[in-house]
Amino acid sequence: MREFEPMDSDADKIIDLYDASPGAALMFTSGVSHGEAIGSYRGEPLYHASLAPEEYRALLKSTGFRVVAHIVEDPNCDRRTIWLAQAEN
Repeated sequence: MREFEPMDSDADKIIDLYDASPGAALMFTSGVSHGEAIGSYRGEPLYHASLAPEEYRALLKSTGFRVVAHIVEDPNCDRRTIWLAQAEN
């Protein structure tokens, strides 16, 4: 399992770096819209960046993934926005 928190300028490149076999799953969290925020984790600042949902959909499609599920602010997952995609070829 790979974990990453891309910088805004890198968010559109990270999926292209993911080398996946056909049928492989890719699960990640994102923000609900394009933007940046600074939160905290264990008292330390934590940078967050996200593309807009339509940007993620286009990026996934262009890199050979299909969106299996996209749940915005899932109440069962601490209000996180979850993506599940699968490599097609």
